[in-house]
Amino acid sequence: MQRSKIDVWVGLFVLVGAAAILFLALQAANLLNLNFQPTYKITAEFDNIGGLKTKASVRSGGVVVGRVEEISFNDQTFQARVTLDMQGRYAFPKDSSLKILTSGLLGEQYIGIQAGGDEKNLVEGDVIRQTQSAVVLENLIGQFLFSKTADESSGAAPTLPATGATEKK
Repeated sequence: MQRSKIDVWVGLFVLVGAAAILFLALQAANLLNLNFQPTYKITAEFDNIGGLKTKASVRSGGVVVGRVEEISFNDQTFQARVTLDMQGRYAFPKDSSLKILTSGLLGEQYIGIQAGGDEKNLVEGDVIRQTQSAVVLENLIGQFLFSKTADESSGAAPTLPATGATEKK
């Protein structure tokens, strides 16, 4: 009798530990969001969303103010439509703009919201028109290499980015 009672407690302890590890893993992967505050949904259309995923954060000034709820494709405008679930306690002007940003050099992508100056605030169902697409690293590298090749083939001296002066040889 005593032995089976200890086995039950050990089993219960292992079960609680496994549940805690599962909870932490889901939180770390942004797959579990426990938010019981009121929210409102807004949408935006981007030409290119890069590697943006659902459940990605929406940040303003580094603070998480919402999450990406849904990503779909608009076959009339040929753009990606992103639905955002914004926390109700944060109000942004109607003329706010959105950018897809990357945390770190190769980190996860998120949406940055830049507040505008309009007196009216965003409400449920509003559409944000001012968006900036994701910067695709492969395109940047290609443009850099192409511009270097063009500079070398034309014989032009490369310009320095800070002053615009040419390099002397």
